[in-house]
Amino acid sequence: MTSSLLFNVTTVSYLLATVVFFAYLASKNRILGLMGSITAYSGFIVQTVAIGLRWRESYQIGHGHAPMSNLYESVVFFSWTIILIFALLDLRYKYRVIGAFVVPFALMGMAWAQLSLSSGIEPLVPALQSNWLLYHVITSFLGYAAFAVACGISIMYLIKARRKSGEVSGHTDSIVGAFPVAGVLDDLNYKAIMIGFPLLTLGIVTGAAWANYAWGTYWSWDPKETWSLIVWFVYAAFLHARITKGWVGKKAAVLSIVGFAATIFCYLGVNLILSGLHSYGGRM
Repeated sequence: MTSSLLFNVTTVSYLLATVVFFAYLASKNRILGLMGSITAYSGFIVQTVAIGLRWRESYQIGHGHAPMSNLYESVVFFSWTIILIFALLDLRYKYRVIGAFVVPFALMGMAWAQLSLSSGIEPLVPALQSNWLLYHVITSFLGYAAFAVACGISIMYLIKARRKSGEVSGHTDSIVGAFPVAGVLDDLNYKAIMIGFPLLTLGIVTGAAWANYAWGTYWSWDPKETWSLIVWFVYAAFLHARITKGWVGKKAAVLSIVGFAATIFCYLGVNLILSGLHSYGGRM
């Protein structure tokens, strides 16, 4: 059994989980909600085993590094972290309908990786040959995943807010009835960002330490570093506005979505479009 086969199984599992969650959203059948969560968790377990297998395969062919070093591996790991953060919230709060707005992010990542990206295991470039790679990638992507969950919850909040203002159809209104109340969604958005922000901060700190190891400087205003700081400031502004100005509701939801858009550009846009010290990140 290979990691590639298990990643394919993972993709199918997340697809099935998404379909089941959508069915739950439409029917409000609690059994479907439970099935959606179980299917997502099953895919997560399979993906965990697949990541471990790919790590072993790397050692077997003589490269010997964690499976987080190129674009394919980082997208797969990002999908894994999204389901991990979703599972933590799902097990704690049991609002399974959130899966319909979060699991699709993991599905899109896995589908893109499996259908479009090169899955070859390659040797590390010199700049990546450090244990800081592991620390930086894990903390950064856990932060990104928390922001992805916050984005999904924020989308739910805005849909819920439109229902209250009478701007949705009767069919949509019946679907929105499965959502938690607006106050709960707002609180979950805040809690997800409270998980992600310190992790992003650790990601920036470990990235600076890694940069000093690789290039001899902690900060060089490389496009990746600059956009990481922009993302940090967006979420710092969110927390500041929330705590000191009482920003809740629509304003908080919109800023959460803007923050995740900035996060995705930092992760993918900078690597694939801009050039700099992280230009090898076109594969990472």
